[in-house]
Amino acid sequence: MNEDIIVGRHAVKSAAQAEREINKVYIQEGINKQQIKPILDILKDRHIMVQQVPKSKLDQMSDVPHQGIAAQISPYDYMEVEDFLERVKGKLSTVMILDGLEDPHNLGSIIRTADAIGVDGIIIPKRRSVTLNSTVVKASTGAVEHVPVMRVTNLAQTIDKLKEAGFWVCGTDAKKSIDYRQMDAGMPLAIVIGSEGEGMSRLVKDKCDFLVHLPMIGHVNSLNASVAASLLMYEVYRKRTPLD
Repeated sequence: MNEDIIVGRHAVKSAAQAEREINKVYIQEGINKQQIKPILDILKDRHIMVQQVPKSKLDQMSDVPHQGIAAQISPYDYMEVEDFLERVKGKLSTVMILDGLEDPHNLGSIIRTADAIGVDGIIIPKRRSVTLNSTVVKASTGAVEHVPVMRVTNLAQTIDKLKEAGFWVCGTDAKKSIDYRQMDAGMPLAIVIGSEGEGMSRLVKDKCDFLVHLPMIGHVNSLNASVAASLLMYEVYRKRTPLD
């Protein structure tokens, strides 16, 4: 596919501000242009074509709410692991490894939280995983423009590369694990979140240096993957940036 469609005001504005290659923007006929004036101003400055279309055309472009605007963009580029490791060399870095997440809303939400607290990157596998599609972009509210995403063939081999670069690998598992509030965040961390149904794969679990769990005292025994990821990311942030 040579082009992608993104929808929603935050997503389109972030893409335009990030100077992503945008071929055309579609806005809904009758839309209140004052509400999207900041977006239109950016598009005008960049000489990007804007076309008014019926709502039905926008509805056909995406199965998520479009807020009256869509953009035709070049596909998102995934970062190479080697380039990422060079970028974070010497930093107290955090990277999220998503082992088989298939829900685009989960991925988009994780990217949004990762941007909010300065996580350095996200790794997803090429197989059994959602990719950077329009639903992910919409759910991330444009954060996908600011958080590097790496798509790899073999997660276990990628973890080995991270370890060679000084990362410690933290997995999430209910058994034989410590409370996540006891985790050490004083070193570069790669945090693994398993798939929505199966959790981490055995090969990936065996590569982890330590395991943590999120204590639960209610009636359900699991959390949504994006919620679990957010709690862990914020725990790392809390430990690294204590209140004065």
